[in-house]
This record gives sequence, C-alpha cells and structure tokens, in this order.
Amino acid sequence: MELSAISIEMPDGVNVIVGQAHFIKAVEDLHEALAGASPQLRFGVAFCEASGPCLIRRSGNADDLVEFAARYAEAIGAGHSFIVFLRDGYPVNVLNAIKQVPEVCTVYCATANPIEVLVAQTDLGRGIVGVVDGMPPAGIETPDDEADRKKLLREIGYKL
Repeated sequence: MELSAISIEMPDGVNVIVGQAHFIKAVEDLHEALAGASPQLRFGVAFCEASGPCLIRRSGNADDLVEFAARYAEAIGAGHSFIVFLRDGYPVNVLNAIKQVPEVCTVYCATANPIEVLVAQTDLGRGIVGVVDGMPPAGIETPDDEADRKKLLREIGYKL
C-alpha cells in the first residue's frame, strides 16, 4: 500500500467539502441539496464513480467551481469520493442537507482552509483515509480569546 497527500489550495472566498457516497445518483442528489440550500449559493460538485465506466461525474451552477471540483476529484481519484466547492455560502449552511442525501456515507471535512486529502493506493484502487485540515493548534484560548470568539459569532449572526 502507498500513501499520498493530495494538496487542495483554497481560492479566496471558497469553501470545500470532501466526502464519500455510494451510488452514481449522488452527484444529482448533492446538486439538488446544494441548490435548495440558498438561491445565492454558487457551487461545483464532482463524484468519482467506482464501477462501470468509472467516470468523474460533475454538476453545479458555477462553471469555474465545477471544473475545480472535477480537477481535484481526478487528483484524489478515490472510488465513490465526492468534492464540493462553495462560493457565496458556507458549509455550516449546507452540511446537514448534504448529510441527509441518502447516498452520502461520510463527510471528511468542510472548511475554507487549505487541506491535504490522504489517499491510500492498493491493488484494488484508491481510498481516502483522512484529511489534514489547516494548521495545528498554537495554544489554548485565553479568556480574551474566548471573548473574541463569542463576539465574532454574534457579529456574523450565528449567535444572539
């Protein structure tokens, strides 16, 4: 078995969700879940089919994000994996809808950070074994850090 790390650099204003699903219909159902989440959300989704023609299936409402998703899905190349790129919205707004898609088995990450997708290669194929999301902790928050966190969440409307 060989392990590799596929780096995914995030453009400004874009978030990524990486997961695993189990059926070709996933790409259409993910599209519908994302489109129904918000009318201003722009997204691209790609799904690596793991049987039959083994194609990278893609969809979305922003051509650049669809191409971005297809390119990174090809680089990851893990059967039944999917990748979603979002603009004008956040994973927190769509994650539950994605997890409710019947074909979705696992969500590995949802972030705006640069990530590395850890991929194992065997004789059978490739699979995602995990995701490295962002940087390691710089320390434990202080009372001032806690106050800043709470203030930020209220400023951006996630807490009252």
